[in-house]
Amino acid sequence: MRDGVGRAYPCRVDLSEMRISYERDELDESAAGNAPLELFERWLAQAIAAKVPEPNAMTLATVGPDGQPSTRIVLVKSCDASGVVFYTNYDSRKARELAGNPKAALQFHWVELQRVIRIEGTVELTSDEESDAYFASRPIDSRIGAWASPQSQVIANRGVLVANVAKVAASHGLNPPRPPNWGGYRLVPHTWEFWQGRKSRLHDRIRFTRQPDGWRKERLAP
Repeated sequence: MRDGVGRAYPCRVDLSEMRISYERDELDESAAGNAPLELFERWLAQAIAAKVPEPNAMTLATVGPDGQPSTRIVLVKSCDASGVVFYTNYDSRKARELAGNPKAALQFHWVELQRVIRIEGTVELTSDEESDAYFASRPIDSRIGAWASPQSQVIANRGVLVANVAKVAASHGLNPPRPPNWGGYRLVPHTWEFWQGRKSRLHDRIRFTRQPDGWRKERLAP
């Protein structure tokens, strides 16, 4: 490893022997079925039943105009045949990158179940009606926070956020409307991949690729 000025130094934590054997479950072509959304819903329900921490948390990957990819954790808030929906500030880095390049990827990692789901596709805005309905369902603190945070912008200190919260609360009271720069995105998948950890690193990987007449299902080598 190297520090900020290029000097090499050893990592203080020995990672070479950190490993576990994945033997919890398996995934074959028959169990995967022919509809990725149905398999996703089944795995998500199992993650919820297993009390996996924040089972709806997923990594969102976008690419900036300079070709630099970036990731962050967002929460899926709905999913159906039309796509996977999440919400955010339209002035954030992720939103700016999606405006320039609407191609994106999502990843769920449920460590306790030794499972990963990868989704790739194109992102589009949800309707104002969808965004309004979801925003109205959020806790009051979250609604105020959406107004108070200039997401991804540099701020002097946390006091800026505290002051903004006070201003928003004074202006909008207990029923703030949805900010004009806040709303939903829907990732429309063209590829789903389901990964189940297996012994000896011979993991199961089943990929679904969208075709004009449905989904093509394939097994990938681990």
